[in-house]
Amino acid sequence: MRLGYLVKRILFLIAVVWVAATIVFFIPRLSARNPIRERFAEIARSTGFAPKDLEQIIAAYEVKFGLNKPLLQQYVEYMGGVLRGDLGPSLTRFPKTVLELIFSALPWTIVLLMLTTLISFALGNLLGALASWPRSPRFVKGLMAPLMMLQAVPAYLLGLLLIFFIAFRLKLLPMGGAYSQGVTPALTPAFILDAARHQILPAISLILASLGFWALGMRGMGITIQGEDYVNFAEHKGLHPRTIFTQYYVRNALLPQVTGLALAFGSVIVSGVLVEQLYGLPGLGGLLGDAILKNDYFVIYGITLFVILSIAILMFLVDLIYPLLDPRIRYESR
Repeated sequence: MRLGYLVKRILFLIAVVWVAATIVFFIPRLSARNPIRERFAEIARSTGFAPKDLEQIIAAYEVKFGLNKPLLQQYVEYMGGVLRGDLGPSLTRFPKTVLELIFSALPWTIVLLMLTTLISFALGNLLGALASWPRSPRFVKGLMAPLMMLQAVPAYLLGLLLIFFIAFRLKLLPMGGAYSQGVTPALTPAFILDAARHQILPAISLILASLGFWALGMRGMGITIQGEDYVNFAEHKGLHPRTIFTQYYVRNALLPQVTGLALAFGSVIVSGVLVEQLYGLPGLGGLLGDAILKNDYFVIYGITLFVILSIAILMFLVDLIYPLLDPRIRYESR
């Protein structure tokens, strides 16, 4: 790979992250809502605490968080903080910082969303490849119809159905929560098993909702590849069907799917917002949903910036491993 190409890709990555972070910074500010005022209104409703000098208190907090400054100045100071690794404080959970909230929620998101995305990617592509493989049994090809139906159902609706039938009616699994009440989080086998038991239904919801997308995409690519010369050549050479399937069929059909995998991590966060809130899980999705409802600017900025950066880095890495997946792709100049 040429050094010039690598530098160009890194500069493009930085530009994408900067433009996306800029757009995300200004969009929440279009709202006329004041998160500090809403926070005090919530406290007044729940506790009856309503100080007479409320306006002075709100003004003092706006000065503390820098919200009284011109918007452009806030933007420059925020981007400067991002470069220093400081994403600011949470407006509604002060004195906690955005980084503390992200790091506390990140393990739950990694375990649930990333694991389910990888499982659905692997399983969906395998089923799609087998469904398009002419020598596959009929029952495998028959799986495409239910997968198409599942693809049209949002993850949170599947979650509601699973909660009703499996958790409420059959009482096989917990209805929600990250772990059982009274259990103290710790890296012990008992806690890990308890937490894993609570993650089964959310994981099934996310896997079933995305399985059809991967399977149908892979099936379409597989059908396209069936008539290619290299597949016909491999068959006429008398290669073993398993070799043709794995080395000539799946490998060439997988490239667009790998590109989609990097983009899927962004969409799965969106699905995760609703699924994590539905099951009461303390992940990034639930944290982002709560921040949007309360207009907590800095938490919204921090999580979206984290997601944007993650997707941009994944796309960059996918671009680097393309030649490993398809030897026809080269970045060197001839």
